[in-house]
Amino acid sequence: MPLPQLTVHRDDRRTRTLITLAGEIDLESAPLVRVSLEQCLRDGVRAIDVDLTHVTFCDCSGLNAFLHAAQRTTAVGGTLRLRHPQPMPARMLDLTGCGFLLLDPPFSHLPASPGDTPATPAPVPPPFSVQLVPVLSGDGR
Repeated sequence: MPLPQLTVHRDDRRTRTLITLAGEIDLESAPLVRVSLEQCLRDGVRAIDVDLTHVTFCDCSGLNAFLHAAQRTTAVGGTLRLRHPQPMPARMLDLTGCGFLLLDPPFSHLPASPGDTPATPAPVPPPFSVQLVPVLSGDGR
């Protein structure tokens, strides 16, 4: 019997849940990710952290599962954040331009020093856009 290509571990804490994924997220395993995250919402969890430390591969079906879960979580007033993405998943988030939806701003994970005032959240960057330039067509008459 082949070993599962993805394992999911759920660790409920007081006000949040940590989902730790290990393996590969693709068309075959993405439904397991989706079901696991939906179960958190059904259980009343509104703060979900997904640890990607041990995820070696994630394709667009995995990204779609994360985006769908983030949208559903936001709709009920919660948050979903991906933590510690490895180079391959991090690159996918960068190339697709949706990292700002799923990741915290840089350095927001660092603990504040005693006496520091809370940091102001970084502004959310606008979606990727391309400047359109008028182009003439035809034979130039």
